[in-house]
Amino acid sequence: MSRNIIHIDASGLAELIARRELSPVEVVQAHLDRIEAVNPRVNAIVALADDALDAAKKAEKAVMSGAPVGPFHGVPFTAKDAIDAAGVLTQRGTPIYRGRIAESDATAVKRMKAAGGILIAKTNTPEFSYSVETDNLLTGRTNNPWNLERTPGGSSGGESAAIAAGMSPLGLGSDVSISVRGPAAHTGIVGFKATHGRVPLTGHWPRLPRRFWHIGPMARSVRDVAAAYQVLAGPDGEDGFSVAPPSIDAGVGTAPERPLRIGWLASPGFFGPTDPEVVATVRSAAKALGSAGCTVEEVSLPVLEQTDGVSIFWKLQQMETRPEFARVTAGHEAEVFHHVKAIFATPDTSIGDFVEAEQQVERLRDSFAQFFQRYDALLCPVTPFPATRHGLHNVVVDGKTVSPFHVMSATAPISLTGMPALSMRFGTSRDGLPIGVQITAAWLAESTILEVARRLEGVSPVRNLHPDI
Repeated sequence: MSRNIIHIDASGLAELIARRELSPVEVVQAHLDRIEAVNPRVNAIVALADDALDAAKKAEKAVMSGAPVGPFHGVPFTAKDAIDAAGVLTQRGTPIYRGRIAESDATAVKRMKAAGGILIAKTNTPEFSYSVETDNLLTGRTNNPWNLERTPGGSSGGESAAIAAGMSPLGLGSDVSISVRGPAAHTGIVGFKATHGRVPLTGHWPRLPRRFWHIGPMARSVRDVAAAYQVLAGPDGEDGFSVAPPSIDAGVGTAPERPLRIGWLASPGFFGPTDPEVVATVRSAAKALGSAGCTVEEVSLPVLEQTDGVSIFWKLQQMETRPEFARVTAGHEAEVFHHVKAIFATPDTSIGDFVEAEQQVERLRDSFAQFFQRYDALLCPVTPFPATRHGLHNVVVDGKTVSPFHVMSATAPISLTGMPALSMRFGTSRDGLPIGVQITAAWLAESTILEVARRLEGVSPVRNLHPDI
């Protein structure tokens, strides 16, 4: 039975628990057993919540008593090790914070618990959550459950790998440029980054650059991230970027009365090359949406082809993060991994280049604003290639050699502009690796993204696949 439990999505588990067909204790224990069985090979889980089974017993008593329960009552969840959880090791992917136990819950964790969720573990992150692969000097490297020789991406790679491997049905990741959507694509799950500020960042570290960081849900189904978003969204009175209540939605809602207008692009699409298998997957997804009743059209956004979003992001973020990282690492130089060393080694961005980068972001925003006057959503790649082998090595994509950071080419522009976006699997590479697609829409139009994703999931040829681990 435990094998079946670990493959049920969070919403399904919540329904079975509410109907008393499964007990919270049984569900939590099944996931703890799964962690014990497969985590030594994957290394996604870096700390367990000691009170998980006690919380499950309390949840079971509440169900049996007939008390009102929340949408995730009795359902286990995990959280990236950049997100505070009271009483649980939260070491931020670095020996500098070895042994650190958070004193309070991040807002996102607090809201998941209030909805009945039971935190069972923390998941691995690169040093300071700052890399496109998940590896650090304290808790080591996380492996992709679809192929242990491949990366699950970063920086929420521990979270995505745990969910894909059945160690958790639902989790909290964070995203500054790719870190929810890329790992979700590499491991074949769903990752959702709502409009910047929708989910408070309170209790997440690092906080800089705050204008780009997002916390977002990760799961194995669209309905799970949609339900989690409803729990997580809304101001908390502490994060000044979080101001819009979830009731304010600029999207089409859950029952649009007209066909949805979807523009799609793949190659040419974003700055730099895209693997032909990724292009074919996006094209297949576009065709599937057309069959699902959407009006679908291949489009071109010249600003995306001409704008190197990765370069822009790097010019801006390094100037904002470097002072904080220098403060934290002072006196701990021997404990700094190569991710943060790379930030320290990068020359300062000149004031002229910084201003030009800001203006390029403004041009991106204007272009997207114009695009979403004509279309409800944009369908495009998440990453320009599937999961690569471990190590930050150059990659050959469609005959061109690119930096490993080119993996952010289709996600960085969305983060720079703060728009919502969702990553979900829709294909498989010749090597058996997941290939994802990205759905984005206008600011505060989360309902549009979730509706498009729901339709796409309904016709997906790769739904409910699990790695053989």
